[in-house]
Amino acid sequence: MKSRIQAWLLVIFFFFFFCSFTSLTHICFAADTISSGQSLNLNQTLISKGGTFELGFFRPGTSLYYYIGIWYNYKEVSVQNKTVVWVANRDTPLIDSVSSEFKLLENGNLVLLNQSKLAIWSTESKSNVNVSYEGVLGDDGNFVLRTGVRPSNVFWQSFDYPTDTFLPGAKIGYNRITNKQLSLTSWKNSNDPASGEFSLELDRYEDDYVIQSNNNQYQYWTSRSWNGTVFSKVPEMRTNNNTFNFSYVKNENESYFTYSLYNISILSRLVMDISGQIKQLTWDINTQTWILLWSQPRTLCEVYRDCGAFGVCDQNSLLLCRCLNGFLPKSPKDWNLSDFSAGCVRKTYLQCGDEFGFLQDSQQIGFSDHKRFNDSFKTVNDCKQSCLDDCSCNAYAFNGSCLLWNADVFALYPYANDEVRYSIQLKVAASEILRLTSGDLSVEHEPDQGRLELPLFDFNTVATATNNFSNKLGQGGFGPVYKGKLIDEREIAVKRLSRSSGQGVQEFKNELMLISKLQHRNLVRLLGYCIGREEKILLYEYMPNKSLDAFLFDHTKRNLLDWSKRFSIIDGVARGLLYLHRDSRLKVIHRDLKASNILLDKNMNPKISDFGMARIFGGEQTLANTNRVVGTYGYMSPEYAMEGIFSEKSDVFSFGVLLLEIVSSRKNTNFYLLEESYNLLGYVWRKWNENKVLEIMDPTLAESYNSQELTRCIHIGLLCVQDHPLDRPTMSAVVSMLCSEGTLPLPKQPAFIIERTQFSDILFNLNDAVSINYVTITNPEGR
Repeated sequence: MKSRIQAWLLVIFFFFFFCSFTSLTHICFAADTISSGQSLNLNQTLISKGGTFELGFFRPGTSLYYYIGIWYNYKEVSVQNKTVVWVANRDTPLIDSVSSEFKLLENGNLVLLNQSKLAIWSTESKSNVNVSYEGVLGDDGNFVLRTGVRPSNVFWQSFDYPTDTFLPGAKIGYNRITNKQLSLTSWKNSNDPASGEFSLELDRYEDDYVIQSNNNQYQYWTSRSWNGTVFSKVPEMRTNNNTFNFSYVKNENESYFTYSLYNISILSRLVMDISGQIKQLTWDINTQTWILLWSQPRTLCEVYRDCGAFGVCDQNSLLLCRCLNGFLPKSPKDWNLSDFSAGCVRKTYLQCGDEFGFLQDSQQIGFSDHKRFNDSFKTVNDCKQSCLDDCSCNAYAFNGSCLLWNADVFALYPYANDEVRYSIQLKVAASEILRLTSGDLSVEHEPDQGRLELPLFDFNTVATATNNFSNKLGQGGFGPVYKGKLIDEREIAVKRLSRSSGQGVQEFKNELMLISKLQHRNLVRLLGYCIGREEKILLYEYMPNKSLDAFLFDHTKRNLLDWSKRFSIIDGVARGLLYLHRDSRLKVIHRDLKASNILLDKNMNPKISDFGMARIFGGEQTLANTNRVVGTYGYMSPEYAMEGIFSEKSDVFSFGVLLLEIVSSRKNTNFYLLEESYNLLGYVWRKWNENKVLEIMDPTLAESYNSQELTRCIHIGLLCVQDHPLDRPTMSAVVSMLCSEGTLPLPKQPAFIIERTQFSDILFNLNDAVSINYVTITNPEGR
């Protein structure tokens, strides 16, 4: 045994040695300069002298590729995520970064070498002069190459090769000597910094700035000309005279726009966003977020073709864009990442010769292009017949004149001010019309794109209600939660989707669509939502006592939960789950029931919250399978954690864990608090078999507990956490058992049981093969 312990300690030693070594290699390069012959690898970065910016390898979002970039140094300015301002190899990503190098060659050329030591990106700035060179990262975010002999001799700088971000001191314009444009180009999407759909550049003939769609070179926005102070189409620039110093310079060599900050401690950036808007943002130290000062075009619905073919922009739609009636997103994955460029396609494929009909969209809409007028058709029937006879016709509309679309339909938005609005008739397969008119709506349908029966709040209203998001209540996997008060004095809890969240648009939409359709006294009530300024915000009724875990696992506050309150919470959660499983018009599996998702109102009544991971079942469906296991370790049932199979019995398992936690005030995953078992379930099972049930109880309940109720609750909890789903009771049976005194069946051994002695043997038996049957290993997505 001694040799095994020594072997295990040796493993731990090497683990910490490796971590320390990795950290040291990072620290030793925490300077702002790289010299000739030096290189950066994956674990090394440059940090500007004042600590504002950092340069090195990074992976954006969930991407598997690596890039060299510059971002705000979060260690110094508390920017929680890498807010990237420049990317070197944006269109040539690295697949393998382990053996890659970012190297300054002896000849002054800066290169990015892949694992085969081939240059996939280069500054192409080499010289035959036998001098030393250095690359320096400045506190302005500019990375410059210069000669070591004369530091003022800069022969290359990142400011001359901008990506999507315009920093103070940089230029956007046109060089007449080199015939080069300094322009901003959006990322492809939030996970891919490749050159995207939209660009901001100077029109050197008109002396104004334009945003254009790169796919078809269509200019859909202009700043208008410089009036000596601001660009006339951007009056918002005047409101920040005390912060920004804007300049437009024009001479025989170049024309460019630049700006500086009167207070250099302020962080600000202008971005050509993937949405097709330019955005001026500044960092708010108090809220630790980027605040949008202004954007152009002012509304996303003014962005040219932003919703793609057969898509329509709608400010009141949950995802901004929706598909026209009879169509669905061509790429649902990109659609949920707010990349709508792929547009929509017919739900049922249609080709010439198929039976078809016309389906009217739900709203009158303004349209952009690819339509032709035909004044010879004087009636709507003539117009319709013309489209019927033409196999290439996709849609028609009649408004005194006949409009025909022989190509893709590109809509603007329902409330276009400058466009005539039409009721468009879309050509779709006859089977699709039959499906809609017969009411055949299957459960596994595309996301509902209809309007919500909930108030849509303006972002400014939410910001005012929360005092500019200053009163933070807590932080979850979704993002921060703030307290607020509406103008009618209603107190609210505001949940704001964080850009660093592992969750995204789909979870936000899922929760919004689900909870808006559910009403029960033991479910948290949703009051409204906000999707302005690319924010995704949910507004709930305020729960003054916050969440159950804040009481249950706090040594002081748990005294406030006597037995009657705990039993009431157990009963309320059970009834809320029963409503979800059986009594609501939608059969809902929550999939993330836990103490932190049980909120308590002023009377300590429980309300189930957080439906971001919930799923709807329909008809006779009892089981579902997913490749994406989500939830929280310790609450997930074995069939879900290991196989991705979930059902209402998955929620029953989570409820059983929660029930035992409420009785004991111990977390299932905090095995180190228990003397005899690896987890709470093992501890309860041992005490149950030893007839020492009262030892499971939280000692603070000694003067308030009801022995019969407490024993029955532990019994029910063990029935709920049994290994096989068929052995677990339904929530209907659980509610009945809680309220009656009948005989209960004997429980079988719970899932995920492991004794401490077994666990020790596994840890120290390094020479033997370890069976995965002892320990469940899964890859859950954390909350």
